[in-house]
Amino acid sequence: LPTAFLAKDPAAKSRWDVILLYPGYKAILIHRITHWLWLANLWFLARAIAELSRFLTGIEIHPGASIGRRCVIDHGMGVVVGETTIIGDDVCIYQGVTLGGRKINPGKRHPTIENGVTIGAGASVLGTVTVGAQAQIGGRALVLKDVPARMVVVGVPAEVIGSIDRVGID
Repeated sequence: LPTAFLAKDPAAKSRWDVILLYPGYKAILIHRITHWLWLANLWFLARAIAELSRFLTGIEIHPGASIGRRCVIDHGMGVVVGETTIIGDDVCIYQGVTLGGRKINPGKRHPTIENGVTIGAGASVLGTVTVGAQAQIGGRALVLKDVPARMVVVGVPAEVIGSIDRVGID
C-alpha cells in the first residue's frame, strides 16, 4: 500500500514517510481490519475501531464499505465513505469527498466506484450511482447519476464535459 501513495503523490519521499505521516494510508490500513471484523459479524468492535480511526485521521470509512487494492486517499481530511460503497482498484480520492447515500432504505444505497477513478477535492457522489473505470470527477462536483468510463464530469449537478483523452486530463 505505501507503494501506491509513492506512485500517486510526488510529495511522498519514502515508505516510512507514508507509513508514519499519511492519514489516508492509516485510515485504509485500519479499514482493512474493521472490514474483516464487519464480515465476521463483529459489528460493534468494527464500528468502535472505525470511530477511533476517524478521530485519529479525520477520515470516516464505514466498516461495511468495500475498498479495492492500491486505493489512495490523499489529503484525506473530511472524506466520508458510506456503508454500501464499493471502491475498485487504483482509485484516488482527495480531501473532503463524500461517497454517500440519498435514501435511508435498507440494501445498497451508496456509490460504486470502478477501477482507476480520480475524485477531486470536495466532490460528492451520492446514491446508487456507478462511476465507470478511469473516469475523472472534478473538485466540488455533485454526482447524482452514472458516469461513463473514461469521462470527465464537473459542476453541480455534475455533467460530462468529454473523455479524459479529449479534455487532456492524465
